[in-house]
Amino acid sequence: MTTYTTLFPAFGAMPTIAPPLAARRATVPARPSGPPNFAALLARFAPISLSEMSAVALQDRVDTKFVLREEQLYDALSLLTQRYRVLDIRGVRLNQYRTLYFDTADFALFQQHHAGRRDRYKVRTRSYVDSALSFLEVKHKVRQNRTVKNRIATPGLLTEVTPEADAFLNDYLPFDPEALEPKLWNEYTRITLVSKHDCERLTLDLRLRFSGYEDSFAAGRAVALPGVAIAEVKRDGFGRRSDFVARMRELGVRPTGFSKYCAGVAMLFEEVKHNNFKPKMRLVEKLVQGDYHD
Repeated sequence: MTTYTTLFPAFGAMPTIAPPLAARRATVPARPSGPPNFAALLARFAPISLSEMSAVALQDRVDTKFVLREEQLYDALSLLTQRYRVLDIRGVRLNQYRTLYFDTADFALFQQHHAGRRDRYKVRTRSYVDSALSFLEVKHKVRQNRTVKNRIATPGLLTEVTPEADAFLNDYLPFDPEALEPKLWNEYTRITLVSKHDCERLTLDLRLRFSGYEDSFAAGRAVALPGVAIAEVKRDGFGRRSDFVARMRELGVRPTGFSKYCAGVAMLFEEVKHNNFKPKMRLVEKLVQGDYHD
């Protein structure tokens, strides 16, 4: 079993600090002391089932991401309980995800992102642990903030490109899928919210953990990001108003492009050039320490 360490272990335990923007948070319900209790907070949201989620699949969408502290996320959600429904799978609202990312031997897909290419790809297999479903997925960034995702169900989480996977990947990738190999594990807890009023889905990722694939040169390396949350708003266009984005604006949290795959590679694969991601890594470092992004 992999033992995870924090990204910045030298900093020790995360300090308890007073939230910023106190005047602007005057209407936020008082948060109980200690770590945010998301299970209790989510109990206040109306549920939505997996079958109902199909109406907001948003496979072709506009994404807006935010990187923030869990405390900030809790404060934002506490005022949105009547605006969203929460995915509920057999009574579970904090769902466990496990993802394995694929790339070429020379990290060509990572380098596309690092170079800022607007036309780029990401390949992953993903297990939705609570629903016992697995998929092979291709995400294609076709222009700034617009993403097209295609996927097929798989019997389990794939760790190699099978003939069936090869046929699917050939339809959506501009290169030979046989060049792909597994690189990075990513595990996290996800909250999925669906707007009651708009065509919008919101994914909130907590307790992120990364580890190198067993056959990669980062094998044995692992890292965790305690207290950090990644929020992603998925809409069919920028014209639609988002209650969550409005809350982020009120709390002073700005949109931040962030790729979990690229962050994991930057932290674990020291041999891979990642200079362009250093500002985002410094932001993550501040958040792990307990500083707020405002």
